[in-house]
Amino acid sequence: WCTADPGWVTGTSYGMFAPFTNGVTSVIYEGGFSYMRYSVSDTAEFGDYSTGKRVIDQHVRDTMQQVLKEIRDGTFAKKWISEYRNGAPNLYAQRAAERQSRLEKVGRARRQMMPWLPKREVPETPAPRAPVAAGRS
Repeated sequence: WCTADPGWVTGTSYGMFAPFTNGVTSVIYEGGFSYMRYSVSDTAEFGDYSTGKRVIDQHVRDTMQQVLKEIRDGTFAKKWISEYRNGAPNLYAQRAAERQSRLEKVGRARRQMMPWLPKREVPETPAPRAPVAAGRS
């Protein structure tokens, strides 16, 4: 998600889209997608109808089906077990990298300007754990 690509100010985009996403999720949960579309502006509703299928296209559906297949056939579990047993180095590296992403940095700065929000922060990522022998957790 990079709202800076079309030239938008990232901080403004974060301040607008993060709460919007939260609200839309609640509206979908409470009334379904039709109610969500009805609840947003006519412009946004039209945009969903006219561009939604271009964004969530067959490629996305095929990728999601492949991911589901990997969950069902155990491929994902095997990858995770291997990652965990090896001390989770990829998990911790990705977590640390994501914490330093532009979106996270901007979000952190924006949330500091909103003292009414609860303070929630991912702790600094620890060094990768020691590997675990098979059969132990």
